[in-house]
Amino acid sequence: ARIPEAGSVLDILEKCPEGQRKGEFPVVVFEGLDATGKTTVTQSVKDALGAVLLRSPPACISQWRTIFDEEPTPIRRAFYAAGNYILASEIAKASTQAPVIVDRYWHSTAAYTVATETDGNIQNLPPDHDAVYKWPEDLLKPDLVLLLTVSPEERARRLEARGLERTKEEAELEANSLFRQRIEESYRRMVNPACQEVDASPSKEEVFKTVLQLIKKHCAL
Repeated sequence: ARIPEAGSVLDILEKCPEGQRKGEFPVVVFEGLDATGKTTVTQSVKDALGAVLLRSPPACISQWRTIFDEEPTPIRRAFYAAGNYILASEIAKASTQAPVIVDRYWHSTAAYTVATETDGNIQNLPPDHDAVYKWPEDLLKPDLVLLLTVSPEERARRLEARGLERTKEEAELEANSLFRQRIEESYRRMVNPACQEVDASPSKEEVFKTVLQLIKKHCAL
């Protein structure tokens, strides 16, 4: 009753079939903090492979993102979790026609949740092999997950150059290096599928070349 948009999100979610399966084409997810180069590299890979590019949260609910970002953490997380299952139905459909490139998916939701729910340094995170790091059994799984990383200094420089308005969490990242470390370590502990780390500090051309080699190595193209 308080958030009418929540009803709209749930309506879309309920129309998504359960137990989504991907098509014959590969699904590659790109993860990483803001300003690690995801937008640039996903667009380049999309063009090179003739792929479909999808984003989380998906376009059909992303217009409500700012509303949910202002809500308490459990509600905000529920929005992003629902978005993953809606996105899964889009991935399932698109991957029957072409390779699919995804800008953020479940690993982002999980990493930010784990980092928010813990305090201090990475020693306070749930231990390796904890269930929080495992891919949900009922969620469509990608073929490959690439985690783009850059140094904190380089990321700050890129953010400043972009001059964009930051989300509450992005502002928290800047103010709190421990929060950033918890997110990055959470990404690294994800399993089945694990994140393959890619240093995104070199030139756009070099990063693109590295990424393309990894995709060709791990996916049938």
